[in-house]
Amino acid sequence: MKRIILIGYMGAGKTTVGKQLAKQLGLPFYDLDWYIETRMRKKVPEIFTERGEEGFRIIEKNMLHEVAEFEDVVISCGGGTPCFFDNMDYMNGQATVVYLKGTPEVLFKHLKMGKGVRPLLQGKNDEELLQFITEQLQKREEFYLKANTIVEIPCMEDFDKIDLTVKKVLEKIENA
Repeated sequence: MKRIILIGYMGAGKTTVGKQLAKQLGLPFYDLDWYIETRMRKKVPEIFTERGEEGFRIIEKNMLHEVAEFEDVVISCGGGTPCFFDNMDYMNGQATVVYLKGTPEVLFKHLKMGKGVRPLLQGKNDEELLQFITEQLQKREEFYLKANTIVEIPCMEDFDKIDLTVKKVLEKIENA
């Protein structure tokens, strides 16, 4: 039985790498946010608006416990998932947890490519965005570093870099 959970800051490539990894391993892929949206029949921002962050995090924890029981899967989590409740300890007990670790500069480049779709980032200029990423990453890193596998990510502006990252993840998992 194989369960792999990808964690990391937003823009680290969890969904992109997760899909490729699942494809190579012949396993189903689940993005936790998409799973939540499907089960709740609402978009994550709507849930945040209706229930606040605390309400969303409770739903997120419950859905994490649901999806992490599936066998032979690759799961990507939202950037905040590991930072609440006992989520990190739970994930480490259920799966091989891979932290896709990016520098603030790499994450900035990734997020700048898709800045419009992330509510937390809207209205920030480049300097503010880089500062925001740096500060949030510092707060979250203590949780991310509890993952049993860490893979440094390059800037993934082309498919070769995505393939390289997937290859690194596979090597680390096989050698774990």
